[in-house]
Amino acid sequence: MAVIAQKNPEIKVTVVDINEKRIAAWNDQNLDNIPIYEPGLSDVVKEARGRNLFFSTEVDAAIDDAEMIFISVNTPTKAYGIGKGMAADLKYIELCARQIARVSKTDKIVVEKSTLPVRTAEALKNILDNTGNGVNYQILSNPEFLAEGTAIDDLHNPDRILIGGNVDTEEGKEAMEALVDVYASWVPKEQILTTNVWSSELSKLTANAFLAQRVSSINAMSELCEHTGADVNEISKAIGMDSRIGSKFLNASVGFGGSCFQKDILNLVYIAKSFGLNEVADYWEQVIIMNDYQKRRFAANIVKTLFNTVSGKKIALLGWAFKKDTNDTRESAAIYVADYLLNEQAEIVVYDPKVTEEQIYADLDYLGTRTELENRQLVTVVKDPYLTCDKAHAIAILTEWGEFKDFDWANIYDKMLKPAFLFDGRNILNSKIKEKIGFQFRAIGV
Repeated sequence: MAVIAQKNPEIKVTVVDINEKRIAAWNDQNLDNIPIYEPGLSDVVKEARGRNLFFSTEVDAAIDDAEMIFISVNTPTKAYGIGKGMAADLKYIELCARQIARVSKTDKIVVEKSTLPVRTAEALKNILDNTGNGVNYQILSNPEFLAEGTAIDDLHNPDRILIGGNVDTEEGKEAMEALVDVYASWVPKEQILTTNVWSSELSKLTANAFLAQRVSSINAMSELCEHTGADVNEISKAIGMDSRIGSKFLNASVGFGGSCFQKDILNLVYIAKSFGLNEVADYWEQVIIMNDYQKRRFAANIVKTLFNTVSGKKIALLGWAFKKDTNDTRESAAIYVADYLLNEQAEIVVYDPKVTEEQIYADLDYLGTRTELENRQLVTVVKDPYLTCDKAHAIAILTEWGEFKDFDWANIYDKMLKPAFLFDGRNILNSKIKEKIGFQFRAIGV
């Protein structure tokens, strides 16, 4: 919404949320305090905020005033009932639809921005059209393909913009064209794809499934590399130079995280099972199984290397965000590696340059493995990376923050207990240099 406002100064964009604290943060004069850390975002907000970009808790007023409404609420995996652990929980989407229906007095274009299971638009239209207000709604699907950490550049220079709508009616085509015009202010028309709404909804799930599959595929090969003496980095480079394959998403690691990949694949699995397509479901579910295994394998390797016990040992975790250049921790590998090590009675100390102490504890509390008090007794969050590593038995790198490459690793080594173990879960450090310092060095797939 910030980029749409930046590129369309004549369009008023109002972002609403019922969370007063969050909206206050978006309105904070100090742009360092906005809720999302994303390179370049502060500059975009600074340019548009107060001109044609506004943040408000007045949800009803914004709905009433709007011609086009983007629904951008969370669609987590269901934690209860039918479809538990796989299906998308659409309760927030439905609440939005009912609020729009209750408030609206004029015709609206409603845009699905959240990642949704195919045919959600049908449910939205059913709710909106049966409220008796006499308002006409057009439902569009406009999935987001940006990546956290590069989101602003991805929005400024997108591979494509995808807009799905009702291609069989003039009203549907007009609604799609209205959204096309918004993006066409900075995106070439040939990069704006229009499809039927079902294809648009399913394209988002498919794109994330394909990307996650590549990560799990190279991670599966990483274990084979460790047993055969091959180097997964050399294999990634070799196959990435094949023009049919390409080099992206072929970096072996402790596993993928984030708000999309796991949730969307589980959603895809649930949809396939609901149609009785069990082989299709099993195929995509294996991507998740491999990812979960990679996280367990990494943590188990720490225990095994530290003489089969980490009880009472200080393990320093560098990085908690699911990837660099974001403060998003959803489904981060660090959460599950920490949980595994805590089950082995390790003493965990965490450093991440952008993730707050409050968020780290909230992530562990959410798992429900132990009490909130136990998590705070067993896990310490430190804002100094050198203090984090002081007197540690081992260090594990779990996010590929660039600053980790520039640390004074000789100084860190001197202050660790010996033998000093260094586990690189993102393959960002030079093994030979670290081994020369004295580290017992372990990387993924090497």
